[in-house]
Amino acid sequence: MDFTKTILFWYYDNKKDFPWRLTKDPYKIWISEIMLQQTQVNTVIPFYQNWIKKFPTVYDVADASDEVLFKYWEGLGYYNRVNNFRAACNEIIEFNNGVIPQTKLELMNLKGIGDYTSSAIASIAFKKKHYAIDGNVKRIMARVLCLKDFSKLSFNKMDNFLSNNIDSKNPGDFNQALMDLGREVCKAKKPLCESCPISSICRAYLMGKTKNYPVMNKKKSKPPHYTIGVGVIWRNNKILITKRKKNVLLGGLWEFPGGKKIKKESITNCIKREILEELSINVDVSNFIIKVNHKYSHFGITLHAHHCFYKTGDIICNSADDWKWIRPNQLAQFPFPKANHYIFPYILNQKVA
Repeated sequence: MDFTKTILFWYYDNKKDFPWRLTKDPYKIWISEIMLQQTQVNTVIPFYQNWIKKFPTVYDVADASDEVLFKYWEGLGYYNRVNNFRAACNEIIEFNNGVIPQTKLELMNLKGIGDYTSSAIASIAFKKKHYAIDGNVKRIMARVLCLKDFSKLSFNKMDNFLSNNIDSKNPGDFNQALMDLGREVCKAKKPLCESCPISSICRAYLMGKTKNYPVMNKKKSKPPHYTIGVGVIWRNNKILITKRKKNVLLGGLWEFPGGKKIKKESITNCIKREILEELSINVDVSNFIIKVNHKYSHFGITLHAHHCFYKTGDIICNSADDWKWIRPNQLAQFPFPKANHYIFPYILNQKVA
């Protein structure tokens, strides 16, 4: 069986017309690859379409404010991708007259672009002969070659196989074919081996051991979980929001002030303490609003929100980049972490003295 022809024929018969596949614009292909990192395709599509309308070029990204960029990214998570993407756009404008470089090496020199992303962009946008290994491709290769792990020796075997089989004329299609095959057929759980175009050369399938590859890592330890208290602070029918520092998780987003509860501390005392530490102001903690459970990639939180009333003190940003008093109906103008969004319905259009 000719692996290359088989995988390409399968791709051309089954490929999905995702919006980033309907263009050869390297900028549009690049931003799609950034959005697709650790994010499902169907989630990305509307974000991608809205982003391209608002920011069609590297110049539009470079000229945009933090608030606008983050607002269009709001809900995709991993917000550091936005900062890296804008930094890379600025580099391209400053050092390459706004033209996206074509080679893998040049692409890897840009902020936020690693081996996989540079290979994907170079192969799809510029037809450079570079294979791209993501989680889907690693899984396919583990089964096709019966690789027990992803050691250096295993990667050498992958390298040899992919280097010998990548299509010279259409390397981007070859890479996207493998990505699609991994997503649609060679799934992590319940792979559809009977529908797989390359099952006849898949060693794991031929031995009846598909589910044994790749070998699963030992169960990871349970991620930490934190209890968080936040205050919706009212003053003259406005609420106080603060902007997270850029060098922290969710940096650049706005939020309701608060933080982690310490051992044996009540939620109300936590909110008072955190607001005083963060902003140097005193508040009265009032009615409970909502409890929100939310999971991030490496930890989880239970967020307790309370109405609060400003008492005394001049606001000083001890652990934030900025602060604003806004009316509840202005919340939609600012990018917030997802967990904060659950609080919005309980405060919109409310008037609290």
